[in-house]
Amino acid sequence: MAFESVESRLASLGIVLPEAGQPAAKYVNFVLLNGLLFVSGKGPSGNPKGKLGSDFSTEEGYRFARSTGLEILAVVQTALGTLDKVKRVVKIQGFVNAEAHFAEHHLVLNGCSDLMIDVFGDIGKHARSVFGAVSVRDQLPIIIDSIFEVEE
Repeated sequence: MAFESVESRLASLGIVLPEAGQPAAKYVNFVLLNGLLFVSGKGPSGNPKGKLGSDFSTEEGYRFARSTGLEILAVVQTALGTLDKVKRVVKIQGFVNAEAHFAEHHLVLNGCSDLMIDVFGDIGKHARSVFGAVSVRDQLPIIIDSIFEVEE
């Protein structure tokens, strides 16, 4: 199989990355250390506000998680200059702003996980954790942080 660049794969999937968003407080978008790229928590495009289980369905949450994944990839591209320097998606960690009765956090975070696998193939498979949160910044429905192994 011929090597396909990640940018080519994005184009074939019809994905256009947004511009990398700026940090919401006193932190940086990413830290590159010893071949690992740590991406700060990002939220979905458009800054939707609300909770899963009352304001939004699991399916809407899945779309928010996918949108957040695109925001993460925009930061990775800014940090590295190209997504082709990603050697592995190491970890995805999601914080779902949810009502106490909501129990489908894992299905919501699949939106980001599926995106990483769609974009990177096998190296997009990752460890992950997901937590329900009573609240998150700006009342976003989800925030995701991530770690990538990269070529420096």
